[in-house]
Amino acid sequence: MNAAKRLEIFRRLCEDNPNPTTELNYQTPFELLIAVILSAQATDVGVNKATQKLFPIANTPDAMLALGVAGLSQYIKTIGLYNSKAKNIIETCRLLIEKHAGRVPNTREALEALPGVGRKTANVVLNTAFGQPAMAVDTHIFRVSNRTGLAPGKNVLEVEKNLLRHVPKAYLQGAHHWLILHGRYVCKARKPQCGSCRIEDLCDFPDKPKD
Repeated sequence: MNAAKRLEIFRRLCEDNPNPTTELNYQTPFELLIAVILSAQATDVGVNKATQKLFPIANTPDAMLALGVAGLSQYIKTIGLYNSKAKNIIETCRLLIEKHAGRVPNTREALEALPGVGRKTANVVLNTAFGQPAMAVDTHIFRVSNRTGLAPGKNVLEVEKNLLRHVPKAYLQGAHHWLILHGRYVCKARKPQCGSCRIEDLCDFPDKPKD
């Protein structure tokens, strides 16, 4: 895919949604961090249902640490892998207090040193909470990048690097959100909605549905 096509893709996505953001509900970087940790192998809707009860009770590292693993588990038990997530979150809260004065760090190295925080989670926090042009490649972004020809790659890291290299700078900050939303609601895994897709004419997908 050439640079002109990429530019037009993001121009249209931006035109339709000028201020894209995550569908996770949060008010602070700490709330976002916890929500993203919980979202692994879970839906944003499911996470939001849990955090709307959790955050009014505990939305700081101190308050969440005070809940303990057992207490936290009661709020997130509807989410997959909640036991391991509860353990990671409590340990993360302890480290935030001990090493970062209770604040969420704004560097990849410090974020990835926290339990339950991998590269993708760190990228979401860096992008959404701190305004850094990081690219969190999930299954939606991986699929859209390869299917459209926007930034193909054999693995998520390769796609991430290709997106950072090829996405026009003016659109780099919002690209992560536009691509997730496009993959979630239009360029779906089993049945892409090509007929109602704003960028269908720019997409290099060879197997577009005819109906």
